[in-house]
Amino acid sequence: MIKAVIFDWAGTTVDYGCFAPLDVFIEVFRKRGIEVLHEEARAPMGLLKWDHIDTMLKMERIANLWKEKYGRTPTEKDVDMLYADFEPMLFSILKNYCTPIPGVLELVERLRRDGIKIGSTTGYTKEMMAVVAPEAKKRGYAPDSMVTPTEMPQGRPYPWMCYQNAINLGVYPMKHVIKVGDTLSDIKEGVSAGAWSVGILKGSSELGMNEQEVAVCDPDELADRMEAVAKKFKAAGADYIIDTIGDLDKVIPKINLRLAQGER
Repeated sequence: MIKAVIFDWAGTTVDYGCFAPLDVFIEVFRKRGIEVLHEEARAPMGLLKWDHIDTMLKMERIANLWKEKYGRTPTEKDVDMLYADFEPMLFSILKNYCTPIPGVLELVERLRRDGIKIGSTTGYTKEMMAVVAPEAKKRGYAPDSMVTPTEMPQGRPYPWMCYQNAINLGVYPMKHVIKVGDTLSDIKEGVSAGAWSVGILKGSSELGMNEQEVAVCDPDELADRMEAVAKKFKAAGADYIIDTIGDLDKVIPKINLRLAQGER
């Protein structure tokens, strides 16, 4: 039986579309004379933010632009410099991006009613979550456990945050845990931890659309976009892919059946 669900935060339980960090990543590069694309800024989403910037700087197009401008390839000092710009900019807007995604509060209530515990992992630092968690709690969302990458040896895709959640919640082995997220690093985190890994499409950073854009998008185009994201999730090792966070209930009985049949 499933005993716990470990959720990601931005793009999964709060901040529909995961927009808080996106514009800040773009702006810190722009400040240094480098224009990055939305898809480049989104690709490493879910990683610890320093690692996210480091990954962007290693992208071929961005690295070449950096070399053209500064006459050398980017270094760790450049990552530190960009991150020093990133953190205060993100802190200045973070509290505006803590609204629970539609369906989250009702889902958590149903899970708790069934005796399932709620954990959480994130790409945000402990200090960032000190802003996000209280704001989300004011709006009705508060998991039983929260672990940040700065408290662990490494962030995603390593499994340490999931393991610490399991310790905090008193749940084991990991086959009794579902990890839910909206990025490729979320999926890989769940796979690494030996949990059931579930990817969300609508509201996700990978889809990269806000609620209004999803609502007015041509149904065929939206289906194509969602299918493209689903393929990425599957390639990363997702066990299940759901359209919205509220659909998780449909997956749990299937996993419980597989557990009863001796899988995992």
